[in-house]
This record gives sequence, C-alpha cells and structure tokens, in this order.
Amino acid sequence: MMKNSENGMENGVAAGAGLPAIAIVGRPNVGKSSLFNAILRRRQAIVHFDSGVTRDRISASGVFEGRRFNLIDTGGLAMFSGEKRKVGFWDHSIEAQVEAAIDSAVTILFVVDVLAGVNPLDQEIARRLRASAKKVILVANKADNQKAEHLADEFHELGFEKIHTVSCLHRIGIDSLMRDALAGIAENTASAGEPAERRPLRIAVLGRPNVGKSSLVNRLLNEERVIVSEVAGTTRDAIDIPFSLRCGEEVVNAVLVDTAGLRKKSKIDEAVERYSMMRAEEALENADIVLFVIEATTLVSTSQDKTIARMIQDSGKGCVIVANKSDACTGVRRKELIDDLRASLPKMLYAPLVLLSAKSGHNLSGLFEAIAELRAQMSVKVSTAMLNRVLADAQERNLPPIIGGRPFKVYYGTMTGNCPPRFSLFVNDPALCAENYKTYLENCLRRAFPFTGFPIRISLRARRREDLNDILARKKMFQRRREAERKKNFKPPREESEDEFDE
Repeated sequence: MMKNSENGMENGVAAGAGLPAIAIVGRPNVGKSSLFNAILRRRQAIVHFDSGVTRDRISASGVFEGRRFNLIDTGGLAMFSGEKRKVGFWDHSIEAQVEAAIDSAVTILFVVDVLAGVNPLDQEIARRLRASAKKVILVANKADNQKAEHLADEFHELGFEKIHTVSCLHRIGIDSLMRDALAGIAENTASAGEPAERRPLRIAVLGRPNVGKSSLVNRLLNEERVIVSEVAGTTRDAIDIPFSLRCGEEVVNAVLVDTAGLRKKSKIDEAVERYSMMRAEEALENADIVLFVIEATTLVSTSQDKTIARMIQDSGKGCVIVANKSDACTGVRRKELIDDLRASLPKMLYAPLVLLSAKSGHNLSGLFEAIAELRAQMSVKVSTAMLNRVLADAQERNLPPIIGGRPFKVYYGTMTGNCPPRFSLFVNDPALCAENYKTYLENCLRRAFPFTGFPIRISLRARRREDLNDILARKKMFQRRREAERKKNFKPPREESEDEFDE
C-alpha cells in the first residue's frame, strides 16, 4: 500500500487484479514479445529484429477458455550469474525486472529459439528457473515447419519434462501451450448474470524525455516497477500497470500508463523509437486523465513541452501538470515558480499545477488530491435551466459584438456531453461571434461550473428566431395537451357507504 511521505495516508497500491500471473522469460531475441502478442491476440508489446527492445516488464490481462490470467513480458537475460566481465547498465536493470516477474508468477514460459539450438545462456537461465521451484514450461519458438519441430529434441538437455513447439508468426501450438500453462486454474471469467466490472480509470504519464516520468510512476506505486536512468529514451513501450487509487473514502480501480518520452519528430531516427511515439500517442487517446510531467528546474517550458501541451488540449483529456524536481529550485519563491511555469503554458491555465519531487516524494498528496478532483469533474452535469441563466447573465454583463450592423445573439444552450465538457449554443449566426467573445463565454462557464483540468468545447449552431418560436409553441401545445389528458382521466375518489362496513 502506498503511503504518502508527508501525512502517512494510504493513497494507492499496486495491484495484479488477483489473477494468476504467467511470466515469459528467456535470452534476448528469441521471440518473447512475439509470444506475448500471440497469446493476447493483439499487438501489445513492441516487436523488432533488434535485440534488447523490451527493457521493463510489461503486463496485460488475457482470457483463454474461461480462465483469466495476467501475462508478463520481460527483457532478455544477457548475463551469467556472478559474471565478472563488464556488463551494461541495462543488463543489471533488466535482470532485476525479470527476477521480480519470476517472483510474482505461478507459471513461467521459458522461451528458446529452436533454429539457433541450445545456447550457453539458455543453460544458465534453465539452472536459475529450476532453482525457483516454480512451474516452468519450455517453449521452443520459431518452429514454423515440421523440420524445425524435430530440432526441438536437443532442448531436452535443459532438464524440463515437456517441450512445446510453437510458431508465434502463425499461432501454431499456442492453444496447447496455454492449456498446459493454465492447468489446475479454475474458470474465473465473470458469468453472464454477474454485473460487468466498471472500466478502470486510465491515467497516462506523458512528457518529453528525461523529465522523471518513470521515477514518478515508481513513486506512485512505491516500488521499482519500471527502469529509471539518466539516459533519455529508457522507457520504450507504453507500460500498463493496474493499481488501486484512494479518492477520499472510495478506493478506485485504475491503470497507470508509463510512456516513452515524446521527442520532436525531426529527431526520431530509429524504427523502435517511432513505435514508442505511436504507443505514447495511443496511450493519450485511451486515457481518462493525463499527468503531464515537466521539469520545474527549467523555470520555463520548452518548445517540446508546448507541443505536448497542445496534443493534450486537442485530445480533450483531463490533465494535471506535474512540475517535477521542484526541490532543486533553490532561491526561487514558490509563487514566482508557479507564475513562470503558468506563463510558459498559457493554453493550459485550466489544468491544476502540482510542484513535487518524484525522488523524495515531496507533495505527493497534492497530486493525489488533484487526480481525485479531476475524477469528480468527469461526472458533472449542468442542467439546461442553470446553463441558460449563466449565459443570460454573461450577455448582460458584456454585450455581444455587432458585426456589419447585426448583433450576435445567443438564444439558448444545452450541455451535450462530458470528458471534455461540451456545450451547444443556438445562436442567430455563428459567423457573428468573435473569437474573443467565445473565449469570454468559455471563461464564464468555467467560473460558474467546476470543470477543473478539462478543456471546454463550445459549438455554435445557427437557429432562426422563427425556429425558436416554433419550438416554444410546440412545447406549450404539448403541455396543454398533457394537461387536458390528465383532466380527462381524472376520477374523483368514490364515497364509501356505511353498508360496506357492515358484517
């Protein structure tokens, strides 16, 4: 359970949704991510010919023959236990992520390359897995034909009882593999009579590279869930992490999505990085709330920060601006820092700004409060009567513009949706509304109603005065008809005689 460093209140907890976990492990470039996608029947993890594409452990829930499970993809193990040679930072970090996945799993799918034969690293990984005392299934991948299937016999020397030959490309052998992996696990899919689970709140963490997105994710979950380094581009895939979020007295099921840093498109020169950008944009599209991470130490936002801000605003998603590394801003007053950051993102004034330090956990409570506030705004609905009172008051205080001798008129308005809040205003001519007056109406709506963190969408629809009069006339006619029917069907209460009570 996540405990806030300042007040000790429990705010969030990493969750596995109570499902049995299946971890996929193996050396680099044997097809672990391809197997991950083949089992889930969707392109969840990035797959590329280069080795080392997967670094963090990626998890997703799946269903097979009535049994739900949590599938975990891991990076390739490229070092021997106690190895003395100089190994890179990624090797140590990936190894830690794989060990965490093995600890949490009930079944391990050990993937090898049937075409490459037994590799010394395969033997090393087999030794480690036997020591884990977990259920291990050996998966010989890339068995695309009968000849390749016969090549799997040499993997018996790794000491596992059964070998499953599969082809992720053609989905050969996947069903048989999953039956073996889930043997002994009871059906746990919700039946038709049970209520469907409410969609979890999706919270995406976005920002340019190296601003502390992964550090923030680890701080929110209170565990080293994703790899953190000073190297830009550490995170490559969008990583979905289920967890529980406490909003006041309510515990909310949520999914935290860590994404790759969004760079300028002109600086993207690798295929893997292009896939990473696509996954980050997809995470934004599917999110309910975005944590837009910027670096407080820069005092002003960069051009790339402004580009990301425009993406978030155009998406219409709820947003909290997280100014990370604020503890490093020495000699700057808090108010001055906020004013400078606000001035550099003028289009995001509607989004709450939280100064915090992902490294120390300072002011994490402020971030949880902002998320809870945005979640509350998602269910706000404004009645038509209340909306029209606000619009009438706004027009009285600031008369609409007159263009070409014709005044702009707002007849009435209605709220048509939320997330983001959407309003349709019926007017005499949308072309008569100056952009600054539309902004004025938006500001009036924002002052009147609690839409913190969401952009407001206003659409102007032309409606003639005659049309409006027709609507009002039909409304009055309908009311008179309903009143007449009510009087026609009215029956006075029957008077009871004394004889009815005689026995």
